[in-house]
Amino acid sequence: MGYDEVLTHLGDFGRYQKVIYFLICLTSITCAFHKLAGVFLLAKPEFRCVLPFENASEVQYGDLPKDLWPMAYPKDILGVKYETCSFYDVNYTEDYLNSSVPFTTNGTRGCSHYVYDKTKYLNSAVTEWDMVCNRNFLRATSDALFMLGVLVGSIVFGQMSDKYGRKPIFFSSLVIQVIFGVLAAVAPEYLTYTCARFIVGATTSGVFLVAYVIAMEMVGPSMRLFAGIFVMMFFSVGFMLTAAFAYFVHDWRWLQIALTLPGLLFMCYYWIIPESARWLLSKNRKEAAIANIQKAARFNKVEISADLLNQLLDDNSKEEKKPATDEEDQHQPSVWDLLRYPNLRRKTLLIFFDWFVNSGTYYGLSWNTNNLGSNVLLNFVISGAVEIPAYTFLLFTLNKWGRRTILCGCMLVAGIALLITIAIPSDMNWLLITCAMLGKLAITSSYGTIYIFSAEQFPTVVRNVGLGAASMVARIGGILAPFFNMLGDIWKPLPLIIFGAMAFVGGLLSLLLPETHNKPTLETIADGEEFGKASKVTQYLLEEGKELQNIEKSETLPLNATAPATESSSNAVQQQNGQNKY
Repeated sequence: MGYDEVLTHLGDFGRYQKVIYFLICLTSITCAFHKLAGVFLLAKPEFRCVLPFENASEVQYGDLPKDLWPMAYPKDILGVKYETCSFYDVNYTEDYLNSSVPFTTNGTRGCSHYVYDKTKYLNSAVTEWDMVCNRNFLRATSDALFMLGVLVGSIVFGQMSDKYGRKPIFFSSLVIQVIFGVLAAVAPEYLTYTCARFIVGATTSGVFLVAYVIAMEMVGPSMRLFAGIFVMMFFSVGFMLTAAFAYFVHDWRWLQIALTLPGLLFMCYYWIIPESARWLLSKNRKEAAIANIQKAARFNKVEISADLLNQLLDDNSKEEKKPATDEEDQHQPSVWDLLRYPNLRRKTLLIFFDWFVNSGTYYGLSWNTNNLGSNVLLNFVISGAVEIPAYTFLLFTLNKWGRRTILCGCMLVAGIALLITIAIPSDMNWLLITCAMLGKLAITSSYGTIYIFSAEQFPTVVRNVGLGAASMVARIGGILAPFFNMLGDIWKPLPLIIFGAMAFVGGLLSLLLPETHNKPTLETIADGEEFGKASKVTQYLLEEGKELQNIEKSETLPLNATAPATESSSNAVQQQNGQNKY
């Protein structure tokens, strides 16, 4: 048990851990700022073409009364709203505008200039660089590249933190985030802005995920579930506070600066946040680890004798230095190990699909508040607020009802709530928003469940590999979400229907996964292949709590030796858990 026994003597969640944990949680607030800022930085207000008789430098959106729009703009393909990306090619005389029937014989012309409604947004990157009509895809591309940056950052900064330490990577990421956050605010054109946002997206992994690992490595096993859930609640607080910034700061460039500068406050953490003792031990820096532990012990007002501390850490060192077997040397874990065998492959693909759906739906709904209409800021706040009861629900049910029940139930509720929007009349927008928020609540709960469920589905020997691959698939869902939201320009409920259909299908498919709650930990590939097979022998072994063994395949399955040190495996899972969502 090693270091976990040290935490038991130190206090699973003592005063020192609580202080460090709280400070770490604050970093998730600023990460939420950057992840949700695109809703306002790339806000697309109502707009229309500047007509030939209007002065492009002086015209206001409301200068053309709504009752004259039928004479200037054609209806869209659904015949619901006006197609403001083009206008009728006619001579706009006073007599023509006062007539009742538009002249359509000459067809339409594309816009050369646009005028925007400034009642909701003073400006945005969209209005400054005219990212509308045939340039509308640039908005979605910018958000997609931000999420690609999150994916790249989780890989790059995760590996660097394992090699160089948690603390230096945290602070270097923080500095880079502030620099490129300000650069995005002063960017003279779209390419610079998007590249800066890409790097900011990457640094959210370096800032939050690395700090999260420091916190989780200081918390005892009994508190890790609660610690993991509560840090997500801080992200939700940051979600809602983003709307507060947007309420008071109306210029998009100043808004980007306002959301970036709070990161400077975390610079003082350099003298407060310690290096992870687990990482120090893994690098054979025992003296530094002991110094950190003793500092925590003094703060917690507990005493750990030097002899006991050395004995516990020596036990940990012996476990970590167990020589690898020949079989482990020959077979390095990879995704291929999860896809070679029928039952394990089926479960792995189902888990990947659930990750894709949860991430795509979560971010799709979070970024879609502008398309819902009514009060955009209120929609955004509600979208963040519903996450608090969603996570609270998990705290009370996750260890009682079972992982599969909650995952399946929440995804089905989200799917049904979003699919209902197909039948909501256009004049009942409040009901559309209600269904969207109910879907957001449910998908948040399922998102909070999926990483725990997945960690228990993958065998220990390939758990990190499986969770890493699932996280990458999740990021693909987030990358595609902005493009799904573009379909809202055609029909407002269309993105919700797509997300709902995916969530509903994902919920049903989740029933094909075996329940993992109160089941033995899967250690080998053979265990993973046997787990969930509908055989009496398997069911007997599960009910009796015995370790699964596949005698027939034990000679051919790779990595079927017992996994090393449960503690190190558990720590790796906890680190990966933080990376999966954020």
